Order: sequence, then structure tokens, then C-alpha cells
Amino acid sequence: MTTTPNNATQAIDTARRVLDLEAKGLQQLSAELNGSFVEALNILTGVTGRVIISGMGKSGHIAKKIAATLASTGTPAYCVHPGEASHGDLGMITRSDAVLAMSNSGNTSELSDLITYTRRFGIPLIAMTSRANSALAEAADVALILPSLPEACPHGLAPTTSTTMSLALGDALAIALMEQKNFQPQDFKVFHPGGALGNQLLKVSDIMHNNELPLCAGNTSMTETILIMTQRSFGCIGVTNQDGQLAGIITDGDLRRHMDTDLLSMTAESVMTPAPKTIRPSALAAEALGQMNERSITSLFVTEDEVPVGIIHIHDCLRAGIA
Repeated sequence: MTTTPNNATQAIDTARRVLDLEAKGLQQLSAELNGSFVEALNILTGVTGRVIISGMGKSGHIAKKIAATLASTGTPAYCVHPGEASHGDLGMITRSDAVLAMSNSGNTSELSDLITYTRRFGIPLIAMTSRANSALAEAADVALILPSLPEACPHGLAPTTSTTMSLALGDALAIALMEQKNFQPQDFKVFHPGGALGNQLLKVSDIMHNNELPLCAGNTSMTETILIMTQRSFGCIGVTNQDGQLAGIITDGDLRRHMDTDLLSMTAESVMTPAPKTIRPSALAAEALGQMNERSITSLFVTEDEVPVGIIHIHDCLRAGIA
């Protein structure tokens, strides 16, 4: 079926109306944030167990996403279906946990057993609802009240604006918790080992070479130095001082610059470029790639306390899918 110009215009108008209503909901939600958000954040920060998210219907779908976001940003969390909770899954929730219960109306009957359970065992309960006078909000330790705005659904029935606000508020909690815990980019690697994100979070130590490094002492003859360079195939060699620290580097370019001299009668120390750029093992491999691109070089020595512990080549980054 081909869409006519009139139908296409109507469809775009509808889409814009939905997006504008949901955007208005987010703006109002932001404007109405208050001390309750801080109280909820304090509860979640102090949790020694896990954050349990629960909701019924569309709220349940949002709960799964919030739990996944929390778990991947350093806050252990999982979603419990309220119906299953009433049939044994309440046993998954302990006194060291906290519960975030979601219900637009705040009177979802399926949540009643979960609410009662948290009250009985003193488990912190955070409510996320649109009604401050609902059973859920009144029972909770902290209630996060969503602005009372019409749904984008023309009949006011399908959860749209309310679920968008719930999802965004869950994201706000997750990111605030992440910052409170000082969760760093390298920490993501633990929870995101696969895919493009996992590649971008690889550390230098994950892909560097740490065996048979191209190294020589400063007094090594250039004949032997070139032999080591050739054997290691990195296009460079590190020159170390008497303490084993990296004092300089010799690259193919350095060899070419000294071709008009009696190169083979010289020592590595007299040919090297001193104080080469290095990188630490804990740095992200993406940072190493950025340095190599910025300086138009193909290798970086990896050092700890100025002692070389590895070498990383630009091809290592490309093979690992870092670009």
C-alpha cells in the first residue's frame, strides 16, 4: 500500500505530536526533581546487596531496562516480576537489598505482596509512580513522583509519556550512582567484554607484546642493534640505561638519518632519540592508538616506572577492532 501525500503529512504530524508530548514530560520531570531524588540515591548508594526493580506490564519492561543499565554501570541489579514474586521469587530478595517498585497508578495489585514483604523485613522501598496518594507511594520509604501529564496515545490509554519519563528517571539514577561510585571507563570492560564497546574498552595490557621486546643497552654496537631490530620486526628498538629504564628509542627513521655517517661504528646511545613517548599498561588501547596517530608513529613502548614492560603496535589496535 502506497502512502499518499496527505497520509504522509498526517503521519509526520502524529509523530511530532508524540515526540513533543514526551519531550515536554522529560522537561517537566527535570524541573520537578527535588530532595526525594537525593534520598533515593542515598538509599541505593548504601545498598550492600542488589537493587531489585519490579513493575507490571509496560512498567515491567522499563524495569528490565533500568536493571540492565544499573548492572552495567557498577550497581548490581536485577528485575523481579511481581507475579512471580508472589509465588516464591520473594526469596530472592534479602535484607541487604533495596527495591525500586514501578507503577504509574501506584495501585497495581500485583505489587501488593512485594510491598508487604519489604515492610515486614525492613527492606528499603523506593516508589516510582505518578500518584503521590497511591498505596505504593504511601508505603514507600521514598516516592519519586512523575509529573501528571497526558499520555501521547490519543485515547490516553497506552503508556507512552509516563513510560518515557520512568525510563529517563531510571537512567538519571543509574548515572548519578555511577558518578557517586567513581565508575570509570576501564571498569566498563568487566561488564561489556563483547562487541564494539568491548573493543573500545580494551586496555594496552590486553593487547601489548611483552615477550622478546626489542631492547638493547646504550653501549650496544649498531651492528648488533640493527640485528635485534630486524629479528623483532617492530621497526624500532628501545635503548635502556644501567637501571633498565627506557632512555631512548631508535626507529627506521633514525637509521636513515644516520646513513651518511659511519653508522655501524656507532653505539645505540649515540643514535637514539632520547626521552621517547611511552604509555602505561592500564591505559585504554584507544588512547595508545590516538597517540600513535597524533605523532605519526607506529609503535609505543609500554612502561612502568620508566621500565619497559611491553610494546604496542598500531596493527595490534587495528586487529583488535579499535578504530
